[in-house]
Amino acid sequence: MPDSRYHPRRMEKNMPLRADQLAVIRGQNFLTIALCKDNEPYLVSLNYGFDEAAMCFYVHCANEGRKLDFLRANPRVWGQVVEDRGYIAGECSHAYRSVMFEGVVEWVEGPEEKLAALALMVDQFEPEPEGLKARLVVPAKMPGTTVLRIRILHISGKQSPPPGKG
Repeated sequence: MPDSRYHPRRMEKNMPLRADQLAVIRGQNFLTIALCKDNEPYLVSLNYGFDEAAMCFYVHCANEGRKLDFLRANPRVWGQVVEDRGYIAGECSHAYRSVMFEGVVEWVEGPEEKLAALALMVDQFEPEPEGLKARLVVPAKMPGTTVLRIRILHISGKQSPPPGKG
């Protein structure tokens, strides 16, 4: 998945290790994706489930809306997950780790895969997921829910370490 078109200008900020990138993804609750349709940009933040084995994100939403209109016109997205590590007082700097990715969005159609994706999201967010899954991750709720898979085509990481770490 390396992207040879560009390279980090400041190599000390590069975060090339997949383990570090996955740690950022595992530790956060939201991703932001940039969409474009007819030369009009649109940006949206979403909570997600992440499937490490398949290297893809799952998100859910209603069955209609601006985001889906944009994705039907152009399923390619650019996204980011940011870990805010705090402002560094006296240095006019901010510590962070971020993961950027290029992806393509696919609609999850099969009811079993939809249920599995939603269960993955609940498992990743809820400390005791079984009760919530029994109530919400059920076939009767699937007709009103769109589940999207964001397949990662390229991924990279960047970091600005806290004081004493860089």
